[in-house]
Amino acid sequence: MSMNRRQLLAGGTLLAASLAAGPLAAKAARAPRKVGLQLYTVRDIFAADPIGTLEKVAKIGYREVEYGGGYDAMDHAALRGAMDRLGLSSPSIHVGYDALANQFDAAVAMARTLGADTIVLPWMEPQYRDPAAWRTVVSNANRFAAQLKDAGLGFAYHNHDFEFLVKDGDTSLFDMLLAERDPALVQFELDLFWAVKAGQDPKALIRRLPGQIYAYHVKDMTAEGNMTSVGNGVIDFADIFTLNDVAGVRHFYVENDQAPAPYLPDITASFTALSRLRA
Repeated sequence: MSMNRRQLLAGGTLLAASLAAGPLAAKAARAPRKVGLQLYTVRDIFAADPIGTLEKVAKIGYREVEYGGGYDAMDHAALRGAMDRLGLSSPSIHVGYDALANQFDAAVAMARTLGADTIVLPWMEPQYRDPAAWRTVVSNANRFAAQLKDAGLGFAYHNHDFEFLVKDGDTSLFDMLLAERDPALVQFELDLFWAVKAGQDPKALIRRLPGQIYAYHVKDMTAEGNMTSVGNGVIDFADIFTLNDVAGVRHFYVENDQAPAPYLPDITASFTALSRLRA
């Protein structure tokens, strides 16, 4: 699909910025990335004991967490205090579409209290997934991103598989998003599992989004197509991560939507594997 004028201008801006930054930018891009955890992975124990769960996550070795799933009703100041004590940071938080549309100021306040620099749109309900409704979603995503920029925050979209599978003729919802978003404002949190599940080549996706991938969600896939801990499946993360500098990826979040109880062994295995893999 040909790039529109907006994408061409953004690509030129990214290229100029990287050339101007020179060796310092390249050195920074090669610096080790911290391993993070999307807290939705441990949502059951986190809901029951948020502070205690953060303590266990930090003890494993995680240094970044991404909030998602039920945290919005918690005491954000208390969470931030615990993170500061434990040496944790939260670069991004997940905020749903309806919350961004109807409770925007509250979302910004949550992000600021938790210390996040980016709000990620994590999921779209089925009623938004037909092509007509999707065009409104993309338009609103551009609006949210512009408003967040004014508030000093970034915006990213997190994919599942449906964006690649639902099409308007030959054009997928993902293609529509790429064509109509403002690439200067709307970045991506690329969920590698869901991309592979949808039959996509992650490296081809990364090359379509140079410098525009805010974060990866890293979870592995069994030969049967099920989720599993990082390093326990068939996704070749080492090969994918050879394009980290092309992606411009800043954060690596372990996630397992279906992690088995008691959860901590699963996220420990993923932490160990991803710590060895990240580049």
